Amino acid sequence: MISLGFFPVRKILFNRSRCNMQPQKSVCVVGGAGYIGSHMVTLLKSKGYTVVVFDDLSNGHAEAIKDVELFQGSILDREALTEFFSQYDFECVFHFASLIQVGESVSNPSLYYQNNVVGSINLLDCMIARGIKKIIFSSTAAIFGSPLRSPIDEDHPKSPLSPYGKTKLFVEETLKDYDTAYGLKSISLRYFNAAGAAPDGMLGERHNPETHLIPLVLQHASNRQESFSIFGDDYSTPDGTCIRDYIHVADLCDAHLLALKFLEVNNRSEAFNLGTGVGHSVAEIIDIAQTISEKSFDITVLSRRPGDPSVLIADGTKARKILGWDPKWGIEEIIAHAWGWEKKFPWQ
Repeated sequence: MISLGFFPVRKILFNRSRCNMQPQKSVCVVGGAGYIGSHMVTLLKSKGYTVVVFDDLSNGHAEAIKDVELFQGSILDREALTEFFSQYDFECVFHFASLIQVGESVSNPSLYYQNNVVGSINLLDCMIARGIKKIIFSSTAAIFGSPLRSPIDEDHPKSPLSPYGKTKLFVEETLKDYDTAYGLKSISLRYFNAAGAAPDGMLGERHNPETHLIPLVLQHASNRQESFSIFGDDYSTPDGTCIRDYIHVADLCDAHLLALKFLEVNNRSEAFNLGTGVGHSVAEIIDIAQTISEKSFDITVLSRRPGDPSVLIADGTKARKILGWDPKWGIEEIIAHAWGWEKKFPWQ
């Protein structure tokens, strides 16, 4: 059994005295100290929700969720989850607690199947035991594998190429079975390329190691990365580099909030692809980043990575039609906000 730990600095933490208190309605954000989770916490607080975070802080940062109740524990620890959920009457759980590095999932699949699959089942079982019947799951476009058509809609065949993508698809299928058997209603949100930072520059992307294009190129612009490489410039695209659909993290969080409202009204499970429907190439991202940062980059071109498709663009029609979701930020704003974060908090 994984031991239960408590973050020693925070003033607002799990309190055993809650056992004798009347439960309060609130929402739980599992993995709420991470990149997308912390932005979600901020949005929920701004909308008047009482938010409680469950996070092991292995990839998250406690300082990103100030003035929010935080329970430090692992989703692999059923005892910790059971104890945590016994203290609250949650309306809904947001599940962001997944490992996300595709390459690492290939070299260490056991880690990914343990955390992303076993941990998710632990979470679902503890929710059912507590009578919590709503969850919003952070899924991924990686469940589709190499696209057979573009843009990719929800009915596109699902054939993930990596253990990471397989774990996400497995959880989506598990959610369907839990709906049938236990009445657990879920929304699975499949991100394409989450990017950007809070417009005020107070929250942003902070992975270690960082593997995403936009933060990496901006770290190069701020001299935190001496060199910068791209993988392949001979794809069947106008400039030879891969094309991807980038979505602002704030727009992503708006979709989660709309998903919560959908569950509250309709009490029906659904899955949505989240993207803008507009693709931008790696070369285009680099050009925009150079303009915004007013820096010139020295780029090294390496060979293609296995399994990288030329184009990945989402068809977001279903999310727009059913959720009423309308992304607000374009690629220039995404990069500008990420640059604001990089300049304000040049993490070493």
